[in-house]
Amino acid sequence: MRARFVNQNVFMMLVKVRNALLSSRNWYYRTIYGMNIADDVRISFKARIDKTNPKGLYIGSQTYIAFDAIVLSHDFSTRKHSAKTVIGEKCFIGAGAIILPNVTIGDQVIVGAGSVVTKDIPSHCAVGGNPARILKEGIHTIAYGMIDTSYETENT
Repeated sequence: MRARFVNQNVFMMLVKVRNALLSSRNWYYRTIYGMNIADDVRISFKARIDKTNPKGLYIGSQTYIAFDAIVLSHDFSTRKHSAKTVIGEKCFIGAGAIILPNVTIGDQVIVGAGSVVTKDIPSHCAVGGNPARILKEGIHTIAYGMIDTSYETENT
């Protein structure tokens, strides 16, 4: 949504600056921390990514992690600092969701806002709740976890 008092050209320039900042932060995560994050991943500035075990985090391409989401890749209470957390391609992690360590989320998965993912999630499904459980199976998503409505209408 664009503010009414901002010129369209100024707004588009601000969007380009924001996208450049997001890309440079992903580069920083990959280069400095050694995280395995695809180039086109979108991580909100307010999302929290675990830096205690950065090499244990894998995020597939065209995935979006919304604000206040937390992705953990270590478990301090059991002293497992070598956990492996995997998020597949074309996923959407909702606002305030928590992904616990040693969890694998398949491709094309939607994690609802405020969900706590404690177990592995298969591909092509939507999950929600605390703990997260499968709400719908057989979904297909396009870039950044948006539901593919053309697939839904063809196969119903």
